[in-house]
Parts: sequence; C-alpha cells; structure tokens
Amino acid sequence: MVSIGNFFFKYRNWIFILFYAALFVPSLPLFSKTTCGDGYYWWPVVIGLLITCTGQGIRGLTIGLAYIVRGGKEGKPYAEGLVTEGIFRHCRNPLYVGNILMLLGVGILANSVFYVAFMMPLFSFIYQAIVLAEEDFLRKKFGAGFDDYCRDVNRWWPSLKGIGTTLRSMEFNWKRWILKEHTTQFIWLLGIATLLAAPIPTLRYPELLEGCALPPYRIYAMSVSVLCALYALIRILKKSGRFTA
Repeated sequence: MVSIGNFFFKYRNWIFILFYAALFVPSLPLFSKTTCGDGYYWWPVVIGLLITCTGQGIRGLTIGLAYIVRGGKEGKPYAEGLVTEGIFRHCRNPLYVGNILMLLGVGILANSVFYVAFMMPLFSFIYQAIVLAEEDFLRKKFGAGFDDYCRDVNRWWPSLKGIGTTLRSMEFNWKRWILKEHTTQFIWLLGIATLLAAPIPTLRYPELLEGCALPPYRIYAMSVSVLCALYALIRILKKSGRFTA
C-alpha cells in the first residue's frame, strides 16, 4: 500500500481534477420522482451542498489555523516539521477529510449513483494509500513523536473534544486561506455552478430555475464570469505582492 500511495501522491492534484470530470458521466439518479415525489430535485441539492460545504469548511479552518509548510517535495511526501496544532489536534488528515466530503457532496449534487457508489469508494482507497505512504515517511523522520501523535489523534474521524478551545486559542488567517485555497475553491464553485445551471439536459435542474427572469444559460454564463473575474483578481494581487498572508 505504501508504494501504491507514493504513486498516487505524485499525481494527487491531477487525480482530484479527474474525479471532478467524472461528475459529468451519465448515471442513474440517486433521487427520482418515483422514490421521492415531485420535489425529488431538492434532495440532492440540499444534502449535496450541506456535505460539500462542510468539506470546504474543514479545509478552510485547517489552512487558516495551522498550515503545513510543505506537504510534498519532488512528487514525494515531505514535511519540515510535525504539525499538531489547529484542526490537526482533532484529526491527522483534515485536508483529506475535507476533500472526501467535498467530492461526496458534489457527487450527491450531481444526483449520480455511479459517482457515489463507484467513484467515491475508489477515491477513498486512493486517499487511504496516500495517507499510509505519508505516515511511513513521517514515522521514519519523526519516530516516537509521530507514534505518540497517532495514539492521541484519529487518522480519519475528527474528534470534536476541545474544538472550542482550539478555535479560541488561535487566530484565523483569512488571507492565507484565500491565497492557498483560491484555486481549489474556483474549481469547486465552478463545478457546482455547472451542475446546477449549465445548459446540459442530463445535469441541469430545470425545476430550480423555473420562474427566473433570466434563462439558465445566462445564469450560468454570469456565474462563470464572476468566478473567473474573482480568480483572476486574486492571482494578479498575489503575483504583484499586494496581497500576502
């Protein structure tokens, strides 16, 4: 599993993009009129948004409170120090938990049996392998210190014990959150906008847009334009040095 994890670690960013693309593979619906009645389209929207926003929230808190200086180097696991502050006090892999919830949420939002039943188990397997590879590296580098940390903190299931103390004792760095997370948020929000408003008959929720003054393709075009403009602005400010953490 460690060797498998090292392979997937090298290409983990591309894997994330490929799993987003899989949202648009035609599939049987999770929720249908037969099982949920005429209001079936609200179920994937509400449940999906709740789960995916929870995932983004976990990622945001993790990055804003305590950031890993380097999570990888030259395509291999790497760390300058053992980070145990912030959300890492409650879960050893909060960023990965956030990613899993984000993708599960948009999979439900896509109302896709294929995505939830096949792609999500595959994604979880890949992340399990990556985590085992990272733990192998951390154990070799930090030894007993990492073993002690593993005994105190769960690998996957976040513990809420003492979360209030953690949040009160640390300052949330919102600039760092934006700088480190803006690309992930752009892709994530673009995917949500595409699922909800794009003029794609197999994906769009026409019932949600009934009664709107603007047609779906204009709503989608406006959403994409705003997201692209915000993304470009952040990139320009970051490159110019006028927006730093």
